Amino acid sequence: MTDGTPQDIEWRLARSARSVGRARTLLAAQARAWKVPDEIADTAVLLLSELMTNACRHARVSPGRELRARALVRADTLRIEVSDASSAQPQQRDAGPGDESGRGLALVAALADAWGTEPRPHGIGKTVWCELRIPADDVRSGGGPLPSGSVRGGWRAGACGGPPRRGTRPS
Repeated sequence: MTDGTPQDIEWRLARSARSVGRARTLLAAQARAWKVPDEIADTAVLLLSELMTNACRHARVSPGRELRARALVRADTLRIEVSDASSAQPQQRDAGPGDESGRGLALVAALADAWGTEPRPHGIGKTVWCELRIPADDVRSGGGPLPSGSVRGGWRAGACGGPPRRGTRPS
């Protein structure tokens, strides 16, 4: 991990099924660079995949609109965000044993320490986010720098319209 300085990276991707795999690959590589413990990185990649898939399938937006995937590490938390231009809120479903889909948000709720949604700045769309805590004994020092041009100012205003709202896992 890093020396405690927040790390932040964002990717803009087309709203297509191919972008889901690309986002997974990008996050896995970045988690290695940040020295996020493997188990937490693997879970983060899975959760990003679910959030990206939901945005690709359910965000009803004009052609050409992109998705934004973002990863942030701050102290003992890895936060994953997916933003789209649709204001439709995600709905957790009760998938039956024979259903081939409908388990994504249940998986996010089960594996994330917290998750939620928030409106994007300027009233266009939403951000769906989840957080994973990194146990203190897993935090390693000496993480390498982010690729040039990819670092943002952590939680600073403007990165997501201000500090993230805290949420809790639904009961």
